[in-house]
Amino acid sequence: MSMVNCITLNPTSRVSLASCRNAFTMVANLSLYAVALAVFTIYSAKGSVDIKIQYRWIAYFSILVGCCFVGIFLIGTKEPELKKQFQSDKICRISWGYWFRKVLYYQVAVVYMLTRLVTNVSQALLAFYVIDDLGMSHSSKALVPAFIYICSFIVSILLQEMRWTGWRLKSFFTAGAILWMFSGAGILILPSNMHNFMYILSVTIGVANALMTVTGISMQSVLVGQDLNGCAFVYGSLSFLDKFSCGLALYVLESYQGSTRTMDSHSVNHPADSTRFMGSRSLTHPSVNRVGLGLVPAACALLSAIVTYTMDLPDARSRPLIEPLLV
Repeated sequence: MSMVNCITLNPTSRVSLASCRNAFTMVANLSLYAVALAVFTIYSAKGSVDIKIQYRWIAYFSILVGCCFVGIFLIGTKEPELKKQFQSDKICRISWGYWFRKVLYYQVAVVYMLTRLVTNVSQALLAFYVIDDLGMSHSSKALVPAFIYICSFIVSILLQEMRWTGWRLKSFFTAGAILWMFSGAGILILPSNMHNFMYILSVTIGVANALMTVTGISMQSVLVGQDLNGCAFVYGSLSFLDKFSCGLALYVLESYQGSTRTMDSHSVNHPADSTRFMGSRSLTHPSVNRVGLGLVPAACALLSAIVTYTMDLPDARSRPLIEPLLV
């Protein structure tokens, strides 16, 4: 992602490249489903051992394809060069303290971390929610994410056609956050007998993910600006922050889920308490899947929208794209 800033100084082009990257991320996710479908079709599973072999082949093929593209990137991608007036500044390094003294760095860091929490936590718990909470068919584990990825892909294509300013970045990010808040509320209250509405929610989630991800990444480009010698630190530090926060959030949710499973086993062993426990849990204690997929992303989206409102993004003059990137 940091190479985007070295490729161009035009803010609109930077957002377009970020949207292009997000679009091809969705293509990669959908391609993984195609690989899984091919493996499941060629190698039929008759037991748990066969299922392990299926997923092992999916992992092997995914790693192989990923390594091939990494090699193509490292060998075939030339080091980007900007205008001559910026090439002379390459010997001047920017210290970490330079970024720590900027308020915008902390604002962008919080927004990016919350954006990744929204997307990653929701993706991790989506399959458990549609199966365990809504009682949908097992095919929904693939169909619902596929709807999300397709909608994100379409929105990413549309975003790269626009001319971007700091105000538009904030507006589109806030729109995505609002969509996620409504989606999270729907996930929290959606009953299992109306599980087909999850496909409608998947459309809004896909749109919201694209809006928040593309604009959230683009805010990092605004933060970097023309200080290209420090862009690697900005992207690296913020990436570390989002990985750490997502891992911590999933660890907490999984720990709580383990305690609820213990309570479930206790209710099974004591049938007299089973009905009372399940009734109180459905009314006042929603499952971890509902909380993790509905409440946590919605709360993160709300906080990120508030922080975005307080940002003062500089509006650099940008030129519109001469040609679209994806069409």
